[in-house]
Amino acid sequence: MVETPPASDISFKGEDGKTVSISALKGKVIFINFWATWCPPCIHEMPSINELKQSFNENDDIVFLMVDVDNKIEKSSAFMQENNYDLPVYVPVSDIPSDYLGGAIPTTVILDKRGEMVGRMEGGRDYSDPQLVSAINELVGSN
Repeated sequence: MVETPPASDISFKGEDGKTVSISALKGKVIFINFWATWCPPCIHEMPSINELKQSFNENDDIVFLMVDVDNKIEKSSAFMQENNYDLPVYVPVSDIPSDYLGGAIPTTVILDKRGEMVGRMEGGRDYSDPQLVSAINELVGSN
């Protein structure tokens, strides 16, 4: 059995080939969306995630990680470009703990600045929902 790393050691590789780990992002709010290009609910929620990210464009205290669970970064990057989404695509480098990603996509995990999970949502969502935006704003504004 493969041992899953502690949550702080989960790593993802970006389109630029660079690897980023959860521990390296401590001090920032982390929005992780696990998705795939063939998943209708994933595709349906993308515009609202893109809108949410746009609202934080000037803010360095939040990071968006769009994690392609199929590990097909070229395909998912092309999907983002075709749809004019400004969402950075990553693929997992390490095993994803089941408390992050169970069996369903899309799944979104939100970590606070200490790297602790404060939200986990399975299934498609509308990320332009004012309550959700307000909650994320609160996290980003906290010290």
